[in-house]
Amino acid sequence: MTSASESPLPARPRLIATDLDGTLLRDDKTVSERTVAALAAAEEAGIEVFFVTGRPARWMGVVSDHVHRHGLAICANGAVVVDLHAGGELVEVRGLDRAVALDVVRAVRDAAPGTSFAVEKTTNFDYEPQYPPFQDDPGANVAAAEKLLQEGGPGDGDPVVKLLAHHPSLTPDGFLTLARTAAGHLASFTRSSPTALLEVSALGVSKASTLALCCAERGISSDEVVAFGDMPNDVEMLAWAGTSYAMGNAHPDVIAAASGRTVANNEDGVAVVVERLVARARAEAERG
Repeated sequence: MTSASESPLPARPRLIATDLDGTLLRDDKTVSERTVAALAAAEEAGIEVFFVTGRPARWMGVVSDHVHRHGLAICANGAVVVDLHAGGELVEVRGLDRAVALDVVRAVRDAAPGTSFAVEKTTNFDYEPQYPPFQDDPGANVAAAEKLLQEGGPGDGDPVVKLLAHHPSLTPDGFLTLARTAAGHLASFTRSSPTALLEVSALGVSKASTLALCCAERGISSDEVVAFGDMPNDVEMLAWAGTSYAMGNAHPDVIAAASGRTVANNEDGVAVVVERLVARARAEAERG
């Protein structure tokens, strides 16, 4: 593992894929002026920038002012592609079947009693009474997961993009391993929170798989992608990209998956690398 200043850069990068929380964003959830400038310079140099996050589309306001040419973002760990230029219009949804989600609830609850669940949909966020919501949602339905997911239940016509599972006492990584063992054949499990909070998507849906689809549509190969991340939900994306960087604050699994390492999010680790990419692209353009 080499540092940002030592890691070799891809020959001709065409796309930058970056996580948000703990990666592009500082801990206060802001985007620094240095990072804004670096992303703008990358787009001007002909390098596309994709935000690839576990956040739902409705939480993208923090970066919606910093998109440039295409404005596309991959949200909910790959379950949704949105157009931020069009006010968060959904471009693609790779949803989780409600019947499968119910099977996941049963399997995880059996394996880890005390688990509570929340249901992330394209329109809103519903949760069980025991689930610790991160923020108030006036449109939320509060009921048992079985009721929230049943046919004809609340918001039945809205696609489920992610199921969340919280446990009050298990360790985050221990809970992830336990859930994957119990229900990994049903859905994709990952996590991005420092607490025992799991994020469950349709089987095969991840940041990596949706990014690969978006790149294929543009004729971009994995070798032409530079990716950044900090938590387990970034691991597949970092392994897929030709060049990838774990943040200085990254989880050990992320460090192992990435080909390079940069400084922490609070030190503008993404910008540190992007500035190098842009400087080289400009130098090559000047040489013709």
